[in-house]
Amino acid sequence: MKRTFASDNYAGVHPEIMGALIAANKDHEVSYGADPYTERASKMFKDHFGDDVDVFFVYNGTGANVLGLSTLVQSFHSIICSSLAHIHVDESTAPEKFLGCKLVTIETSDGKIYPEGIENSIQRVGDQHHPQVKVISISQPTEYGTVYSIEEVKAISNVAKKHNLYLHMDGSRIANAAVSLSANFRSFTRDAGVDVLSFGGTKNGMMFGEAILFLTPGLSKSFQYVRKQGMQLHSKMRFISAQFEALLTNELWKRNALHANDMARRLSQEITKMEGAQITQSVDANGVFVSLPPPVIPLLQNDFFFYVWNEKKFECRLMCAYDTTGVDIEQFVRILKELLLKRNA
Repeated sequence: MKRTFASDNYAGVHPEIMGALIAANKDHEVSYGADPYTERASKMFKDHFGDDVDVFFVYNGTGANVLGLSTLVQSFHSIICSSLAHIHVDESTAPEKFLGCKLVTIETSDGKIYPEGIENSIQRVGDQHHPQVKVISISQPTEYGTVYSIEEVKAISNVAKKHNLYLHMDGSRIANAAVSLSANFRSFTRDAGVDVLSFGGTKNGMMFGEAILFLTPGLSKSFQYVRKQGMQLHSKMRFISAQFEALLTNELWKRNALHANDMARRLSQEITKMEGAQITQSVDANGVFVSLPPPVIPLLQNDFFFYVWNEKKFECRLMCAYDTTGVDIEQFVRILKELLLKRNA
């Protein structure tokens, strides 16, 4: 398949992570997480987030989000999130099916939700006829590639605490957010008031695997049973853990994210120079959102596939990955420039 800007999920496995998988494949190990790889990877997460953090590994992002949220809600509860949130848009009805509760969405132009909008969504508390809000869920970075500042996360956490709610963070691209903020993971998660975090690995060079981190002590009670019931307990757990161990060693996570973010910034800088192309969102992480003339889009997709994010606005999403190259950027820019010049001639 040709190189694409469709998704960082399209990228292959980073060589260092593939090496870790091969090394973990040499002999027998205890199953279901009672292995030294899982012990070491869990310790590395505790080094980042605190010794009292509980760490659980799962297969994928949907499992991480849904099972993490399941510890916080009952079926009569509701979850406040962005109208673009992954749990609302891209995880089908898995949250509704497995959580049994309602998602209350807030319209957003930049992917973020803000305290005022959250406050307005907290209604009819104590009314038995109305779902009771229990969780605020945010994505970091957002589905628009924008990044919440530390102060923005704290402001949302303050609303959560005021109303006795939990704060959940979908961190499928959390490494890209950390690089964007020039901050350590803990500063914009646990220290900012996040209770439960989905820590992504797949979009940052892993083959598969995500982590659920319970940052507030006591929330993971009985989660080992929830993970099993939710079909996310990997028997050969070491093959998830070994990947995270590699990702967290020598800051591979940071190197991968830094490169992907830099490629997105470079791509956006080139697109900004072109007449007929309009960058629509702040390029904070590894995604570039751009509106293009409708006739140009399919022609450009012939050479570099990408997704049209908003078909009404002809807004396209261009995602960079750890393995996006300068040549990829140059070729894409050249073709786009040629197409726009022909259209404008």
